[in-house]
Amino acid sequence: MSIAIAQARHIFGLKSGVTGNICYHDEQTIVYPAGSNCILYNTEQKTQKFIQGTDKSEGMTALAVSPNRRYVAIAEKGEKPTITIHDLHSLRKRKVLSSTDVQSGEYVSLAFSPDSKYLVAQGGKPDYTLLYWTWEKSKVMAVTKTSNPQTNPPVYQVTFNPQDNTQLCVVGNGIFKNFRYSEGNLKTFNFQKMELQNYLCHAWVSEERVIVGTDSGKLILFEAGEPKNEFNLAAMHKEEKKDEDGGSLTMTPQVTAIVSYSKGFACACGPGTVHLFEKTDDKDFFKKTREIKIPRDDNSADPAKAQQQIITCLTVSPSEETLVASTDLSQIYCITLPSADLGKSEGDQIQFDVLAQAFHYGQIMGLDVCIRKPLIATCSLDRSVRIWNYENCNLELYKEFAEEAYSIALHPSGLYILVGFSDKLRLMNLLIDDIRTFKEFTIRGCRECSFSNGGHLFAAVHSNVIQVYSTTTYENVANLKGHNGKVKSVVWTSDDSKIISAGMDGAVYEWDAFTGKRGAESVDKKCSYTGVAVTPDGKNTFAVGSDKSLREISDSMILREVKAGDMTLSSVCLSHSGRMLFSGTVKGTLWSFKFPLNEPGEWQEHPGHGSAVTKMRITYDDQFLITVAEDASIILWKIQDKEGRGLKRDKEVGWAEEILITKSDLEEKNTMMNDLKTRVDELKMENDYQQRLKDMNYQEKIKELTEKFIQEMEALKTKNQVLKTEKDKEEAKHEEDMNAVMDRHAKELQDVESANSQKLMLEYEKFQEQQQKMMKMQEDYDRQLVERDEAMMKALELKTEYYETKLVEMTAQLDQSKDESRQQNKEYEETKKQIEEDADREILDIKNNYEIRLRAEKEDNIKLRGESGIMKKKFTSLQKEIDDHKEEIKKYQAETSKLNNFIRNMEKDIQGLKKEIQERDDTIQDKMESELERFHKQNTQLELSIKELTQKLKATDKEMHQERQRVRDVEAVVKRFKTDLHNCVGYIQDPKMLKESIKALYSKHVQEDITESASVDADIQKEYSRQREHLERSVASLRKKLAKDSEIHRADNVRIMQENVSLIKEINDLRRELKIARTQIHDLEATLGLQSKQNKGDNAAVTTIAIKPPLAQIEQEIEEKNKIIKMQQMEIKRLRMDIEMGSRPSSSQKLPPVGSPVQQTA
Repeated sequence: MSIAIAQARHIFGLKSGVTGNICYHDEQTIVYPAGSNCILYNTEQKTQKFIQGTDKSEGMTALAVSPNRRYVAIAEKGEKPTITIHDLHSLRKRKVLSSTDVQSGEYVSLAFSPDSKYLVAQGGKPDYTLLYWTWEKSKVMAVTKTSNPQTNPPVYQVTFNPQDNTQLCVVGNGIFKNFRYSEGNLKTFNFQKMELQNYLCHAWVSEERVIVGTDSGKLILFEAGEPKNEFNLAAMHKEEKKDEDGGSLTMTPQVTAIVSYSKGFACACGPGTVHLFEKTDDKDFFKKTREIKIPRDDNSADPAKAQQQIITCLTVSPSEETLVASTDLSQIYCITLPSADLGKSEGDQIQFDVLAQAFHYGQIMGLDVCIRKPLIATCSLDRSVRIWNYENCNLELYKEFAEEAYSIALHPSGLYILVGFSDKLRLMNLLIDDIRTFKEFTIRGCRECSFSNGGHLFAAVHSNVIQVYSTTTYENVANLKGHNGKVKSVVWTSDDSKIISAGMDGAVYEWDAFTGKRGAESVDKKCSYTGVAVTPDGKNTFAVGSDKSLREISDSMILREVKAGDMTLSSVCLSHSGRMLFSGTVKGTLWSFKFPLNEPGEWQEHPGHGSAVTKMRITYDDQFLITVAEDASIILWKIQDKEGRGLKRDKEVGWAEEILITKSDLEEKNTMMNDLKTRVDELKMENDYQQRLKDMNYQEKIKELTEKFIQEMEALKTKNQVLKTEKDKEEAKHEEDMNAVMDRHAKELQDVESANSQKLMLEYEKFQEQQQKMMKMQEDYDRQLVERDEAMMKALELKTEYYETKLVEMTAQLDQSKDESRQQNKEYEETKKQIEEDADREILDIKNNYEIRLRAEKEDNIKLRGESGIMKKKFTSLQKEIDDHKEEIKKYQAETSKLNNFIRNMEKDIQGLKKEIQERDDTIQDKMESELERFHKQNTQLELSIKELTQKLKATDKEMHQERQRVRDVEAVVKRFKTDLHNCVGYIQDPKMLKESIKALYSKHVQEDITESASVDADIQKEYSRQREHLERSVASLRKKLAKDSEIHRADNVRIMQENVSLIKEINDLRRELKIARTQIHDLEATLGLQSKQNKGDNAAVTTIAIKPPLAQIEQEIEEKNKIIKMQQMEIKRLRMDIEMGSRPSSSQKLPPVGSPVQQTA
């Protein structure tokens, strides 16, 4: 059990929106942010080094490299914004700066001083505070507010004067300020005297001059705070556009970035355009020399879109050889400045080159890895599909489409990709230089697709259905239905026998890839799963989702659940060896888990992306892990098990090198090659001829030059001989002068040496004398020191003896004083006890005396109080009676006002209840009317059907009567025939008579069409029976229908009765409330009546209060309301009788309010 090691190897991407997001470290290395990292990219070796961001950071906001190219400062936003300074050589963290003076959560701009010792940081909104740091000491030297406090416009950039550590320049919307640091303060100077504009960027072009760009496309050159020159790039841009577009209007271009160098400066103005300005002969001015544009992107559906990018940052290499630009679409472009200078002739168009690769700039939605080739496929919301080589870290192929791409899958052979666009799912060929569609599937907005490991099948998600197709026949082999929400992840097992899917509905399903049947399942509706991984044997599944945990699922059971704290895991990936488990988070970090999992779980966190990780894949040989995120960055991680185990790739097999190319392209290339070969041959012949001509010309020129040089050489030889003779003369003269000077100097040297030797002898003698004196003084001092030491020792002995005797005396005195103090303490305690006892006795005696006197005084007081109380009672009784009368009058007045208010409130309540009753009555009436209308419609329909049936019955009755009549006629004929036959039988003995009678019988009863009539009678009989059966069946069906309709009507009647019961209950509740209100009113009336009776017995002042008129009025109103309630009760009784009788009330009349309770009827 171990935690796998993960180390970032390469990052594809650039974080836009960071101020100064591209800088040079040295001539070959550029520094830029990507994800949560700062990257040092070597442009020659194509390698990267990384500086990781801090843990609790919310992303980088600004970047700056020191002028000595040794340090980088990274500003990161958060609750408390920080600035981290790293050493670019060792990549170690040097300092972390933070200050409480900043209210903002971010810094918008950073700048180092020219000597790299100071750092200035511009805070963001709302306060826009500027901090001046000595960063090595983490000390804030000065703080100031750069924005105007009234309007609080934004500030964009701050820089140091390149020659002065104390001078700063700040620009913003309506802000152009110069600050100077002195005595712990930043003071403004060189106040601007022109109209304020929205200044977006600036750069120092000399010690006194600053070039500033505005949002109106103007460049203003300031010197000592005063404008010296102005360039209107917007006007130039519009003139060029008019020439190109024929006068069509375009948006005003803005100056978004400026960088200065020794020859002048470069500025970005307009979409995808950089203007180069150089110094003129008059050093105060600059002139525009060249324009550099971003090239068209032929791999895009809109090739001109790349030219519309806004350049946000510019930087120049230390040797001023290369200009690098970054754009708002996270792309980096470069150009060598000497090549720009070469193309200065009019009409030449200079274009940038892409530095490294073209990156994604939209959220990356899809990722897949190839088995047979070292390829990665990604797709993004920027509508591009890109194929990367993770072995040499290059972009192999890319193409931008017209629709957004949501998912991608790479075939194991590396020759095909499957891309889910917003309109269709497309199967594409990866050609040598293009991506072409050869099959489309009608799956809109496919968010997840995946090839099987064998490549013979692929699965595509269509909303909540997984569709499995054959790669060879393109037939829909199976549809896996079961998810109720969107499917977020689909994984094949290593043997392609199973498909594991996870969705937003909290379900993880295991599907049989051949039968399409669902096997194991795990459903938790509280969690929305976003990622799933499966072990090589297909037994265990790992899933992550919104519940902030990693779950291990086996046989539909959750074996383990590792809680991730407050972090939500967005994706999960397991190595092909089954020993390494990784997960991505919504914060953008990578978690490497200890595997096999245990609870509560162990993991190691690696910072990587700046936002949520969307997809993760591990290469087939378990060497690399690829992660993509919403910040459009791709990180290639080198992974390794701590024990060093893993899958080892067979080096002899190597990677597949086959590529696809269409026959037409191949033929076109071959013809092009042949044309080029013939062109090369022609050029060779032409070059040979030109070379011969040039050789002949050069031979003639060489002859002329040799003759000329020979003549010049002879002239120089003669001149040289003359100079040699002059030189010899000068040397001889110089030697003579030198000899004279040497002789003079030798004499002077001898004189000085003799004088110095005499002085030296004198000084030596003095030195000897002084040394002898010093020896004598040393001996004297030593002797004196010895004597003093002896005296000190004697004095010390005497002192010690004296103090020892004194110490003995003092200890004796101390013992004596201690004994005395003990004795005095004992005496004090005894006296204290005696005094306390005496005091207690005296206190008791005094207390007894005073108690006796107090009792006597109290008795006297009680007697006097009784007398005075009697007198007071007599005196105040009359006063009290008067006061009581007055208070009663006031009380009665207050109570009457209260009762009046209460009566008003009760009236309001009665009115509210009446309104409620009215509303409920209206609702009851509306419901009843609607139900009765429905029943009437049904009744009319039934009546119509009954009428139809009765008409049919009448028709059948007529037919029956006809048939009966026919039967009667036939019976009469049969009777007549029987009688005639009976008569014939009487002639049975007489043959002649029998014969004649039979002939007569035959002629009487047998007609000519007897056969026809017989057959007709049989047909009539059959038709009659058939019609009868039909009528009987229709009558039976009508009876059944009638019974069914009656049942339905009975159920409706029951339902209506139940509704009536519930409504009657509500009416009774309202009546009860009304009854309670009435009792309250009655109680109030009673109290008012009692008060009026009491008031009659009081004095005349109370009788004057007019209570009776309002009471009479209230009683009258109550009587009226009682009458209304009785009328409503009568109306309700009438309506109930109507309902019971089955009659319908007229819809025009509304039910009046209800007064008394009604008995419920079932």
